[in-house]
Amino acid sequence: QQEKEDLQEKLKLREHLSQTASKNEATPTPSKNIDLEMKQLQCKLKNSNNEISKQSTTIKSLKNEVQDKEERIQELQVKISRMERDLNMKRHLIEDLRSRLKANQENEKTYNETLQSLERKVKALTEECSNKKTSIDSLKQRLNVATKEKSQYEQLYHKAKDELEKKHLKFTNLESKMIETECAMSALETTASQQLHGLAKQSGQALETVQKRLLLANDKVDEFTVFVKALTRELQHSIQELRTKIKQAKKKGEVRTCKKGLSQECVQRARSLAASILNVSKTDLEEILEAEDDEETTKTKMEAEKDKEWLHYIQKLLEAQ
Repeated sequence: QQEKEDLQEKLKLREHLSQTASKNEATPTPSKNIDLEMKQLQCKLKNSNNEISKQSTTIKSLKNEVQDKEERIQELQVKISRMERDLNMKRHLIEDLRSRLKANQENEKTYNETLQSLERKVKALTEECSNKKTSIDSLKQRLNVATKEKSQYEQLYHKAKDELEKKHLKFTNLESKMIETECAMSALETTASQQLHGLAKQSGQALETVQKRLLLANDKVDEFTVFVKALTRELQHSIQELRTKIKQAKKKGEVRTCKKGLSQECVQRARSLAASILNVSKTDLEEILEAEDDEETTKTKMEAEKDKEWLHYIQKLLEAQ
């Protein structure tokens, strides 16, 4: 269309030029050129008109196709809208079905739990029923036994009644006899009291003799304690003298001569007495005697303390009962 308009403008210009040229009566050579150009332009116009007609036909056909396609598009859009509606409806239905499924599953779980609990209850009830049946059977057996025992106890009751009556008669007889025995007992008590007075006099005389013996025994015990105290003091004194003699003999180097001068029996007695007082064996006593002077001094002090402790111990024993 634009080329057509351009060509029409050019034609108008050429016509105008041709008119001006005819008016001016110009040379014949440019008019020929103009005619040729005009012919060419007319040919081009024809060609362009043909093309325009072709294109218009194609445009019409394309418009028809476009209309058909638009109609199809409208139909498809209607179908799509329907399909979307269907899809939305189906989605809603699926969501409803899912929610129902979840609810049904939860209900199934609750139903299963209730079923399990009911089954457990049924089992427990069946067990209870069986236990109750066994207990009822045992109770029936016990009832039968109890009825038998009741009949036996009734028989025993009647027998006991008869025996009670007999024993009541015996009891009355025994009461009469008891009265007789009480009279006899009173007589016996009087005789026994007389005999007890005589025995009391005899026991008093025996107690006096026992008291005299006790006084004699206490005197002997006092004499014994005095003897023991004196003996312990003399033992301690003799042991101290022996120790001083042994020290002096060791200092002078005359221990052996003293041993020869003294008899073996005296030495052995002294050692045994020292060992018993010190609660030491003979070998330990010899080791003590043969130790150094410093050790002897400390040991003599310890032995003197032990002797004092021994004296206190004996005094406590004597003071005790």
